[in-house]
Amino acid sequence: MAGNGTPRPLLLTLVTLTVVSGLVDAVCYLGLGRVFTANMTGNLVVLGFAAAGAAGFSVTATLTSLALFLVGAFCAGWAAPRLTRRGGDRGRLLLMAMTTEACFVAAAALIAFLQPSVATGWPRYLVIAVLAFPMGVRNATVRRLAVPDLTTTVLTMTLTGLAADAAVPGGEHGEAVYRRVAAVLAMLAGATAGAAAYLHKGPALPLLVAALIVTVTGVAFGLSRSRDGTMTT
Repeated sequence: MAGNGTPRPLLLTLVTLTVVSGLVDAVCYLGLGRVFTANMTGNLVVLGFAAAGAAGFSVTATLTSLALFLVGAFCAGWAAPRLTRRGGDRGRLLLMAMTTEACFVAAAALIAFLQPSVATGWPRYLVIAVLAFPMGVRNATVRRLAVPDLTTTVLTMTLTGLAADAAVPGGEHGEAVYRRVAAVLAMLAGATAGAAAYLHKGPALPLLVAALIVTVTGVAFGLSRSRDGTMTT
């Protein structure tokens, strides 16, 4: 167990999903016309840029991402209490969210592989939709888990916590600091790797890698739960 009572396999899983968020959003922002599918805070800012008429930003593309993200979050929110009421724990919910994410991101990678370009036209909107929906599912599920500092997509409060607690004698240290640093480094690593892969190989490869990472992580998380025989929360 981690210091805050959260199982270590869950912490590692959420950190890895943070890497995937950075990777996917790097591809989306660079390859799909300055839009995010994981970071909706950034998307709202981008929507403001687009609404103001800034060059290179699209209101319709950003709204597509926002809408499908919200649909995904709604679906996860609707399903979660029904699944837990039937005996499923919240670790099972995370596995189902990761399965959904792996399938949808793999589908986005396939679309990017088959199409000459996903930067314009219907392929662009399809890839945005296919990526935003599972990110909504994942975010709603992670929110239900409520592990401190590991939302997997938004790091503003994580960075704030690092700086603010460092200024207070006897402030929160130890496990909390490690979680926050890990989350920040994971997002940075994912964004760097995603950008590099996109710039050299195009969108299909980094999206495929993201799908594989989620798949492998989900299998490892499921095996850890079976081996330990414990609930995640």
